Amino acid sequence: METHIARQPILNSNKRLFAYELLYRGVNELSMPIVGGDRATTALLTSSFLTEGLQKISSNKPCFINFTEDLLVQNIAENFPKNKIYIEILEDVQPTQEVIEACTNLKMKGYKLALDDFVYDKNLLPLIELADIIKFDFQLSTIDEINKAIYHLSQYKIQFLAEKVETHEEFSKALKLGCKYFQGYFFAKPELIQIKEVASSKISLLQLLAEINQKSISTDRMTTIISADVSLSYRLLRYINSAYFYLLYEIDSIAHAVAYLGENEIRRFVSLIAIAEISSNKPLELVRLAAVRAKLCELLSVRSPKQTDPHELFMLGLFSLLPAMLDGSMNEILAKLPISNDIKRALNRNEGPLAVYLNAVVFYERQKKNECAEALKVLQIPRKEVYDMYFSAVRYADILSRPY
Repeated sequence: METHIARQPILNSNKRLFAYELLYRGVNELSMPIVGGDRATTALLTSSFLTEGLQKISSNKPCFINFTEDLLVQNIAENFPKNKIYIEILEDVQPTQEVIEACTNLKMKGYKLALDDFVYDKNLLPLIELADIIKFDFQLSTIDEINKAIYHLSQYKIQFLAEKVETHEEFSKALKLGCKYFQGYFFAKPELIQIKEVASSKISLLQLLAEINQKSISTDRMTTIISADVSLSYRLLRYINSAYFYLLYEIDSIAHAVAYLGENEIRRFVSLIAIAEISSNKPLELVRLAAVRAKLCELLSVRSPKQTDPHELFMLGLFSLLPAMLDGSMNEILAKLPISNDIKRALNRNEGPLAVYLNAVVFYERQKKNECAEALKVLQIPRKEVYDMYFSAVRYADILSRPY
């Protein structure tokens, strides 16, 4: 049986990674309703801790995992390490005597509890008194409703998490309300609506992107570019000697590293490092998400029988978040990059032969199961294979975006 899961970052007020919520994506057919909440959570826990290992999935960050009433009462959480998970109690769980006893027992043993999609109700006081974190859904509740709920909760030692925060305006409002943690895709969108000039230092990085991605560039020129930058050289050697490649011996020269990886892989590596520098004032999770998208687009290209260039698909995923990194329009940014018209059409207008690849990745990322299934159908890729690709992309991104 194939279990499909994904992860969504939870950031703190400084937009730094605090934890991940592990999200169930179904068994083979990406179907949550058919499977049900109990089986979804047990599949997540089994995959995360027993099959893949938490470190591989979440880089050893804490994981928020949904628990139904039955799973709470059955004490399933006690089978897993208390310092690795937040027990996220679903909004439809009622504070019955059995539930309160189970949650009290978990608290006494050191587990942390979070209340999901919270809407204030006096009947929930027994759970509120046990909670460490309360999650407010910014698409479900209004600002006034959340503000009133926080007022009622002010006497308790509880931290607040704003979820489904999609814009920086919502992030700012949540911050003012007193929320400490944030979940959503606000960090993946431009902070400023107006178009502004790209700083000259970032233009030089865009020019580096342009040169390294020219098809005519030689391996000697690649070696020269990398060798001239101490930071780039160091990162390349750290990357190629990481566990990702399982090398039997250490590579200690840039020329050897370039020869070993090959032109396309070097292009991807330098492009990602340049992207990281471009977005140095942004959340690291933005770079990690771009890397996941890039690698997953590439893997879909390799798997699909359609004739596409995997390198182009990698660039498509990597560049998909440039507007958020540079706070400018996609059209303005792409004008500075000599990339193919197919990539530009996909990024600017969601058109052309490459658009469906990025759509499949974003739909998977955003939990849009039906849309993801349709995109995969167009690509002629079995849905049961997506999780393995996603996991590989996550591992790739975590290694490359690791600070040195």
